[in-house]
Amino acid sequence: MAGTMASLEWGPWIERRPLPFSLPLSLSLFLLLAVVDGTSDSLSWDESGYILYCPCMGRFGNQADHFLGALAFAKMLNRTLVVPPWVVYRHHTPPYTNAHVPYSEYFRLDRVLDFHRAVSMERFMGELAPRHWPPGRRVAYCFTAAAQRSVDRSSCPMKDGNPFGPFWDHFGVDFDRSELLSGIAFSSNYKSQWFERYPASSHPVLALPGAPAQFPVMREHVDLQRYVEWDRRFAETVEREMEQLLPRPYLAIHLRVGEDWRKACEMVRDGSVGPHLMASPQCVGYDRGRARPLTLPMCLPSPALIASTVATWARAISARAVYIATDSEPHTREVQAAVGTQVRVIHREATLPQTDLYILSQSDHFIGNCVSSFTAFVKRHRDVHSLPSSFFGLDTPLPSHTDEL
Repeated sequence: MAGTMASLEWGPWIERRPLPFSLPLSLSLFLLLAVVDGTSDSLSWDESGYILYCPCMGRFGNQADHFLGALAFAKMLNRTLVVPPWVVYRHHTPPYTNAHVPYSEYFRLDRVLDFHRAVSMERFMGELAPRHWPPGRRVAYCFTAAAQRSVDRSSCPMKDGNPFGPFWDHFGVDFDRSELLSGIAFSSNYKSQWFERYPASSHPVLALPGAPAQFPVMREHVDLQRYVEWDRRFAETVEREMEQLLPRPYLAIHLRVGEDWRKACEMVRDGSVGPHLMASPQCVGYDRGRARPLTLPMCLPSPALIASTVATWARAISARAVYIATDSEPHTREVQAAVGTQVRVIHREATLPQTDLYILSQSDHFIGNCVSSFTAFVKRHRDVHSLPSSFFGLDTPLPSHTDEL
């Protein structure tokens, strides 16, 4: 059920500048990828080892949560993290195949290096893999339970289905054998076991079918968001749009009210879930035993609640504009009526969800959806930069960086 629900988290995403290619890479592409990474330095092999994974659970919000956990796991094992591209699903957009957008298209990979060693998967596959992880030496690592899905029940189903197969095929990767994991987990409680069982000397590349992380992001990894910094070129492009679009101060809101989301929130209405549903720990608390109840208005605010909440915060910050980001109905009429004609209400179909994310993250105040991981990305950004946020259906949000009620 968790995987099914997580897959709901995200609206359409059309990539801006994908880099599809087939291996082997030419020298010109090496140079291009170096520019994408923000560095032209040649890569040296890390004898401490590498971690590769497919960002194959959910869409952007989920992938972003998993990235933070994977970064923490790489740090724990002192291995270089091979940063995968963002997987973009184009079910309704030609050519109807997944796109794989490099991390550095939207965020600074060099900022990640302030926390731990990292390299883009594009550069790893282009510059290091041909010599150090060539065909014939590519081992897949997965838990025994996952291997039960394979035909022989002893091989990792690394390329079974979408997005798994298209992801590895994008980089020309086939696996030669499998290493089954048992009696171990990604938790720091198993740190010594990872070093003992899988030393880098004999297991230089841990290639995993999914992120070595939990969803939603674990509480202790939330602050790693500070190392996810917007790419300057991307930020400057959006800032120019904002100058024409949004007078300050402006209030920004994220609405999840589409039909798929309504079905998810039915579980809150009928009481079949507890306080934790998708990203809800961000607003009810991470400790299940002390978490506040998750209510239907927190998951699916009514038009009346949306209007009244926006009106309250617009008055509080003397907003000159309200920006609405949503995957479905923006409720612009209700919001405009609530804030009055002197306040500009703006909703547009963003070409990229990252544009919405940036605008939401830079607002004078932000109101999000408690259960949404898209909201969670914005909330984490604002928390690490000491910017104010709140949630629909929750008048007194938890203080940042605490589980105390």
